[in-house]
Amino acid sequence: MKHPSLNPRLLAGLALAAATTLALTACGGSAEPGSTDGGSGGGDDVAVTLITKDNNNPFFVAMQEGAKEAGAANGVSLTLAAGAKDGDEDGQVKAIEAAVARGDKGILITPNGPGVNTALDSARSAGLYVIALDTPPDPADTVDITFATDNFKAGELIGQWTAGQLDGKTANIALLDLFNDKIVSVDYNRDQGFLTGMGIDVKDKAKNGDEDKSGSYTAGKGGSYTIACNEPTQGAQDEGKSAMESCLAKTKDINVVYTINEPAAVGASEALKDAGITDALLVSVDGGCSPGLEAVADGTISATSQQYPLKMAQLGVEAIKKIADGGEKPAVTPGLDFYDTGVSLVTDKKVDGVESISVADGQKECWGK
Repeated sequence: MKHPSLNPRLLAGLALAAATTLALTACGGSAEPGSTDGGSGGGDDVAVTLITKDNNNPFFVAMQEGAKEAGAANGVSLTLAAGAKDGDEDGQVKAIEAAVARGDKGILITPNGPGVNTALDSARSAGLYVIALDTPPDPADTVDITFATDNFKAGELIGQWTAGQLDGKTANIALLDLFNDKIVSVDYNRDQGFLTGMGIDVKDKAKNGDEDKSGSYTAGKGGSYTIACNEPTQGAQDEGKSAMESCLAKTKDINVVYTINEPAAVGASEALKDAGITDALLVSVDGGCSPGLEAVADGTISATSQQYPLKMAQLGVEAIKKIADGGEKPAVTPGLDFYDTGVSLVTDKKVDGVESISVADGQKECWGK
């Protein structure tokens, strides 16, 4: 890949970052964020910046904790940054520029969208090793490597489980996605994985919404389906509720709800409860301790695919430290264009032929602790 040369914005990156809504925190050593040694304190630590999509989603909070633990254990000076909200590309760009201006050795990022690609190219041109976490960029070689859940498989597992639970009944499906104004791989992979798991032809796997709106699903005992809606949630609880309310305004005849993540699922459950719908299958992805597995345990969420963000962050910090010390670069999982950090279906309602773990076992592993 040809990387664009550095531009003057990079030289002002730190000042720009300080003026944004980003939260920047030095987690290794005593130096303030933005010092020329990357916040390393003694000047010998390897400096790394972790840039998450936001600071609110428990998934990203867990990722930050994993990075802190790995930084402390490996002599890595860590700076944390985040977009103001999921989808805030400009905030992430400023954090990337700040990392370059500090002279960091590497960046870990959960990309908020393709708007960060040029800045990532520039960071790599400046010599930083860039690892995507959770969300592979498009194209994948925008970064050096991605450590992530197989998001298509995560969706596929909850789709297979849903088809088995339906036991041949008609599926009236609400799809509560991430965005409708930008294309992000984690969004279409989970959505398209879910429909594929149901046995529904998705046509283009990298595009949400082009599948037939009605037809037959073939997984489990098979049956007919209708897709009632595709609505964006921004991965947030309040917008998950609003998205579900929009679906219910079209039809109350919904018995399957797919959600991009658990905050969106909890919001959707509130709207379903308000509408008096108590028997819909509500499935999601994340597998966090709270609200995810708590909601599965009490029946709010029917099943979820568990990811391991602590592991993603820890592996990322360790990889950049190893490279900085002259070690080998990490390799992708054979057959994939990323390093697969694993996924497990969590539910207490097993379906024959669909591998899963119990909620109790999921709670032992939540976030990869």
